[in-house]
Order: sequence, then C-alpha cells, then structure tokens
Amino acid sequence: MRAAFLRAAGWAGARAAHLAGDASARSYERLWQGSDSAVLMDAAGAEAETRDFLKIAAHLAALGLSPPQVLAADPAAGFVLLEDLGDDLYTSVIARDPALEIPLCEAAAEVLLHLQQAAPPPDLPEFSAADWADQALLVTEFYAGIDGGDLAQTLRDALCALADGQRILLLRDFHAGNLLWLPRRKGHARVGLLDFQQAQLGQPAYDLVSLLQDARRDVQPASEEAALAVFAQGLGVSRADLAPGYAVLGALRALRILGIFARLCLRDGKPGYLIHLPRVWRQLQGNLAHPALARLRAVCDRLLPAPDPAMIEGLRARCGTIPFR
Repeated sequence: MRAAFLRAAGWAGARAAHLAGDASARSYERLWQGSDSAVLMDAAGAEAETRDFLKIAAHLAALGLSPPQVLAADPAAGFVLLEDLGDDLYTSVIARDPALEIPLCEAAAEVLLHLQQAAPPPDLPEFSAADWADQALLVTEFYAGIDGGDLAQTLRDALCALADGQRILLLRDFHAGNLLWLPRRKGHARVGLLDFQQAQLGQPAYDLVSLLQDARRDVQPASEEAALAVFAQGLGVSRADLAPGYAVLGALRALRILGIFARLCLRDGKPGYLIHLPRVWRQLQGNLAHPALARLRAVCDRLLPAPDPAMIEGLRARCGTIPFR
C-alpha cells in the first residue's frame, strides 16, 4: 500500500530515511526525490485520527498559520504526504542559542492568541471539568497504583472554580518538540505546527501550559514570564488574573503526564519517559503552590509519592508487565 500511495503521489522510488517519532504508533519518513523533500506520515489503522489531522491542518492553514502543507493523502490507509518543514524544532534552535528561547516563546504565545480569536472548526470534542479530572486519574492508576476518587473530585471542583470558562480550540500537544522556527516566513507563520490531530475545545491557557511547562525540557523562568505577559495582554487581563487558571490547568496537565509516562513504561514497555518524572513533579508542586489550590495540594500530598530514585526504579522493574485492556 505504501508503494502504491507514493506512486500515485508522484514519489515512487524516492529515497527514504526514518524520522524520530513520538509516543504514538505513528511513524514518519523523510523522502528525497532529486532536490525535493517531503515527509511521509504512516498512521496505518488510524483512519479517524488521520482525518482529524487533515481537518485541523486545513483550518490552521486557512488562518495563515504554518502546519505542513498536505501534498497527498489516503486517510483510509493512514498515509499522508506532507511538506518538509525542516529540522529547526524549537528544541534544536533553543539548544543552539538559549537566548532565542524568550522570543520564540513569545512568538508561540502570539500564535495561540491568533488561533483562539478565530471560530474553531465544527464537531470537535469538548472535555468538561469532570472529563479532565477523569483523565488525570491515570496518575493514581499507573503512577501511584491507588484509588483516585478523592483526587478526581477535588480536581474537578478546582477546575470548575478556576478554569471552566470560554471554550476555544486547543492543539493539545503544543510544546517545543512540536513547534518549528521558520524565520524566513512572516508573522504568525514563522511558527511551524506539528502533531495537532487530537485538537479539541477547551480552556484558553491549556496550550500555554503545554508550551511553558514542558514535560521533556526545562523552560527558563524568564521565558515563561515573558510569554505569560504576552498572553495576558492579548486576552486583556492582568498577569494576576491569569494565574489561578494557569495554575490549575498546569496541575491538571502535570497529573495527567505523570500517569501517562508511568503507563508508557508499565503498559507499553517504554521506560525512557521515566527520566522526566522529577521535572513534571516539580511543575506539579509549583502549580499547587498557588493559594487557590490549597485543597488540591493537600489531597496530592496525601495520595501521591514523590518520584524519588527508588520509586522510579520500581516502575522500571515492572516495565511492560501491565497488559493492554
């Protein structure tokens, strides 16, 4: 099927090299044909997800943003041939020149504001506070191995009180590993966008949390503050007004990721994500320090152990032992 798709797209016989993937089952290859290059996304068996990718890509492009242009697609087979946006991921650019982190984070915050000012595409899923709280129970199921009823209810109450307002389009995985710096383009198009097929309706600050509380890398405090200032100004609120919602969404995301990374080890046999647990734990603690989250902090302190070396090694020792269900 791959050969037939590439032949129909005019890329038969192209040279190929594997590109690093992510936590999903999707795979990527860079193709070369003469001096031209493209990226093949293979999401075999995920037709619905592939159609979601195409839908959101079209929406982003219509807003003047920079998703990769779709060159050819066969959603039923899970193949999409994409424009090659290059290798200048935010992670790589910032590693080469840390001084660029502040302007890059500010540019990404401006993209979020632009995106959120437009009407979202129709028929997107929407998570209520209860849905988000249920998702966070991955932390009790996989990370802590306990019943999470108290945590779910307390988190639900905090989300309803602090972040249950306007619904806008969320890209869900808006972080440095999914953003590219394209300085030859103008305005918002300078930020290339990847991995947005799980887009949904949600709260304005969630993607900002994904960007500034990155689970896989440390973000300089000055970069976080600069981007928060841009975002608050764009929303017409003060930094203090933004803080409670940002903190509760940050706590939610940290709880989810602790559970997701533990599940990737225990169920999927991918222990490499365990190295990030201490960082995500620090982010959780920073968010829980907000006075508005005192009740949630108390519940987390009671139920969740810190990821010290002994705990991490315990998870590693059980890697791949929990079956899919």
